[in-house]
Order: sequence, then C-alpha cells, then structure tokens
Amino acid sequence: MKKSTVIFKNIISIVMVFFGVHVSAQQQQQQPNILWIITDDHRADALACYNKATSGKAENQLGYVMSPEIDALANEGTLFVNAFCNSPMCTPSRSSMQYGRYPFRSGHYKFKSHQKADFVSKTVSQVLGDNGYGTAVFGKTGWGIQHKDGDIAFYDHTINFSRDLQHKGFGDVFNSGTKAEFPEGILSIVHAKETCIYPNGDKLTYVTQSLDSEIAPEEKEKQAKVDAEFDILRSYTRINKSLILGGVNPQPAGKTIDAYIVKEFKNYLQNKNANFKTLAGKDAKGADSTKPLMVNLGFHLPHTPILPPKAYRDIFKKKKYNIPAFSTDELSNFPPQLVTLYNECKTDQLTDKEKLQAVRDYYAFCAYGDALIGESVAAFKEYCQANSQDYLIIFTVGDHGWHLGEQGIMAKFGPWKQSIHDAAIVVASDKTKFPPGKVVNSMIEFVDFTPTMLAASGVDISAPEFNYLDGYNLADVVAKPNQFNRDYIIGEVNVVCGHRAYLRSKDFAFSMRTRDRWDVATAENVNNDIRWALLCDRPKADMALYDLRTDSLEKVNVANTPEYRALADWFRNKLGNIVLGDGRVECDWNKDNSYAISNFSKGSDDKRLNIPLQLIPNK
Repeated sequence: MKKSTVIFKNIISIVMVFFGVHVSAQQQQQQPNILWIITDDHRADALACYNKATSGKAENQLGYVMSPEIDALANEGTLFVNAFCNSPMCTPSRSSMQYGRYPFRSGHYKFKSHQKADFVSKTVSQVLGDNGYGTAVFGKTGWGIQHKDGDIAFYDHTINFSRDLQHKGFGDVFNSGTKAEFPEGILSIVHAKETCIYPNGDKLTYVTQSLDSEIAPEEKEKQAKVDAEFDILRSYTRINKSLILGGVNPQPAGKTIDAYIVKEFKNYLQNKNANFKTLAGKDAKGADSTKPLMVNLGFHLPHTPILPPKAYRDIFKKKKYNIPAFSTDELSNFPPQLVTLYNECKTDQLTDKEKLQAVRDYYAFCAYGDALIGESVAAFKEYCQANSQDYLIIFTVGDHGWHLGEQGIMAKFGPWKQSIHDAAIVVASDKTKFPPGKVVNSMIEFVDFTPTMLAASGVDISAPEFNYLDGYNLADVVAKPNQFNRDYIIGEVNVVCGHRAYLRSKDFAFSMRTRDRWDVATAENVNNDIRWALLCDRPKADMALYDLRTDSLEKVNVANTPEYRALADWFRNKLGNIVLGDGRVECDWNKDNSYAISNFSKGSDDKRLNIPLQLIPNK
C-alpha cells in the first residue's frame, strides 16, 4: 500500500473518531448495502421453496402456490423455515423488528409509542445512520413510533404508501377516514370510507360502515357498483364487515399500490446522487452512492384489501384447494379470551364458494407480490454492481401470518401457527455467511433482524450499549448453531382480546392472558399487580396448550385436561416469569416519561425449557 494512501486512511479515521462515528476494521473495508424487504400478512406456505423444505412438495396443505422469484432468492442464500414474529399484529411486530426488542421490553403492545421515554433505544435505521449509512424506506412503515422531534423521520428518505401514493391518486382500493373504538379491547367501526381508483384515474369514494347514522342509499349504491365490477368478497360475518377478503384489482399488474412502491424505489436508485421528483411531484434526492445504503422496502400486499390483478387471478381461478375445517367442538376448547378473538374475526360462516374465492385470491395476490419482489431485488443488485458495493438482502416473509379458515377465522392476532409462524431468507454477496441453498431449521425470531443488520455493517453488537438487543445475529445462527440457538420463541399482543402472551417450542404451543385489563397502561397502573397472571385463580389465566407432536393443526386445547394440567401450569410459570418479571416495561405513551420496569424474575428468559420429564405425557 502506498504511503500516501495509509496517511489518508489515518486522517479519515481520526476525523471519524473526532465526530463520534464509531466504526470497526470490518466497516472500514466495506459496509454492505442492505435491502430489507417486509411483506404484510404473508403466510410462509405461500412460498414453494418453504413447502419443499418442510414437506418435500411445492404445494402446501391447502393447494397450489406460485413463487419463482422468491424461490430463486432462496437458492441464492439461506432459508430460515422456523421464523416467528414477536407479535401477531402489524404495529407491535414492526416495532419489535425496528428495535430488536420484545414487545414486553419495549412496552409497545398495541398501536402507538414514542422515543421520548428514556428507556427507549434507537431503531436499526437510526443506528445505521449514525454509522455512515444513507437510509430510505418505501411503502408500509406501520411501526407506530413517534420520533423525539415529533416527526417520523427515522430514514433519510421516506415514501409512505398511503400519504405519498394512495392519497395522491396512485393505487387501487384503500380505506380513508376510518374511525374505530376499542371498548374493552373489542373493535367497533364507528365510521369507514373506501376509495376505488379506476385505470383512467377516476375515483369513487363511499361510506362502508357507520355507527353514527344510517348509511345513505347513494353510498350503498356506490359500494354495490364497485363490489359487482370487481367481484368483491367482504367479511360480512366479522365485526369489520367491509374488510375485502377477495376480488380482482381495478388496476392491471404494474399499476397497483405495491407496483408504485417499487417504482418509487427504482426511481430513487436510478437517480443516485441527483435531485429528482417523486411520482407525486415531491422534491427528492436519489441514493448517495458514496455511502453504504440501507433500504426498508415495505410491501402492503397480501394485506387486505386482497385484490390480485386479473392476470394473476386468472392463473388461480380454477385451482382446487382444501379448505380448512373448523367445528364447534374445536371452538368449545377455546379459553374465553380466544373466543372473543374468534367472535370478532370469524369467517367459518362464509359459504364454501366464498371460502374458496378467499383462498384462491390470497395466493394469487402472493404470486403477484413474488413478481414485484423479483423486480426489486434485480434493481437493487444492479445498483450494487454499478457501484462495486457488497450487499445483504433480508426478506422477512410477512410481519406476521394470516389465517385462511384455520381456527375459524381469516385474520391474524392469535397465538396459533398461522398468526405467528413465518419464514425468512437472507442473501449476501459474501456467500460464506449465508450459504446458497442452505435451509436452517433452528427457531429464529423477528427480533433477530436488527442485530443481523448491525453486525453486517460492522457495529459491535457485543458492546454494552447494545445490551438491549433481544435477538441473535443470524450469521452466528448459521455459523455456530450449537451456541446460538433457542428452545422456544415468545411474543405478546394487546389487540382484539386484551393482553396475551405466547411461547412456542418444537413440541408445544402455549399461550395465556397476562394482564387483568383490556387496554394498555396509563400512568396510574403501569406494572401494577404485575404478578396477577401468575397468582390468579387458574381459570382466569385463560390458558391454551397444544401438543404439536400429535396435534400440529392446533385443534385440541389440552391445558385443562388431567393429563396435561401440570404441564400447562409449568408453562404458565415459565412464560409468566419471562414476560412479566424479566424486564417488562409498561408505559403511558400519552406522556413523555411515564413508565415502570419489572424485574422480579430477572434472567428467566434463558432460551431453555428443561421441562421436568414427568410432566410430559407420552404421545
């Protein structure tokens, strides 16, 4: 190396240290560009590669799927087939991913939080920005975190699918003006509007639900017109009766809301180091190719409204599917808390024809998403190649899952497999870290994505300042499977039926009520009576236990049967001590700094089960 080059690098290092930019030797070599793709309500079994890895067949238990682009991505890198979200609802799940923290340690169980409380850590984009990255987010954000300065500027460049696209006339069908109430945690739609954007740009807006007054006849006529034109199937058996479970998109492929998200992403890359205008005419600056780049690409699909473009719907319209069975016997085993969830989300009362349409349209929408993901990955790789930069691609398959009739619902929110069991694909230009075609069966969690990205960027996640991270670096899970492994995954949510936590291992799935109230904390009751779920009368804990060794579909809750009662009580103690006593935070998010942290059982989350053998019934 030339002497002048050495001097120059030393000067750069001194300047970076002076300004507080902490980089490792690995960072100074090259920080990879990072593309983090997140889909929404996406089942892992919509991927043929996942199905082949877990069952040997491209089809899933219901039937046909199509995912050639994602399959190719999996062949390039490592497929994690046992990835679990840490909350089965958009906002707390996305928050847990952005922070790398469990909901019970971030205090974010529902819709909103902020960064004004002093226990709150930085998001992954903020840490990467501190370490030299340019950052951008496109599409759905939905993490429900307010910045200390009162804005949502967690990324240098932000294109929100709703604010910057749908409300500017780009897209297909969307909700606007929706008002909802949650008395005792139960959803009531007070007022909801829907807008349909036609291919010629015309818009039709109409009221779909109202508790304030009777919907006017002309509003009903508008909705009926749209429903007839686009074969709309609505969730009329649920509390949210206007939710779209199937239909054909008003827009062709390439002009849906998700297609415009991809267009904005590609425009940003193609206009590197230059000023340009977004699709809506907003002044913007393209990617800075002198910096490593981190992009969070948030697809809205296959979230409702489930409306695949006609070209994709036609592929699936004759496919046969096995519709999940559900019976009142199964419902009779639900604890009261999960009966409440069922009553809000039930779709078992749809006709067989309607159920089939919902399944077909869902997987068709996923197939369309596959094509858009392929287009996005190709654009990202082209950018990296043009700038001679390494890359890391993380595809998080859904912020959580989606039921297609299992447990009698078409929704998420539950502790069951279809709500929480997803998959992940990680691809790197450095093939030694995430080997091509490798399948990892170890249980991983969505809190693992932040430490994976930080470690790849050269950040020393073992430093004390990152002790808050709850996850593992997935490169370590691949390289050191015996050291970086867990016997169980955990999570918690507070939506629809109140606080409920879950723990899942290879053989058992357990969940329980965690708080004796429906809503999130206020200043007067943060962490009050924190041991309630451990000390209350057994029935009040609303326990559910499934023996996955013999009941992989989670149809028989055995928590109260004589044979399993002691095991359920053991799980109650294990999970309760973790989520209630090992760093639990409850915060009044209406105030700046009003919270309490519970540590009566610090260290309980040891990632090991060690269930006493005498408690485990024989198969």
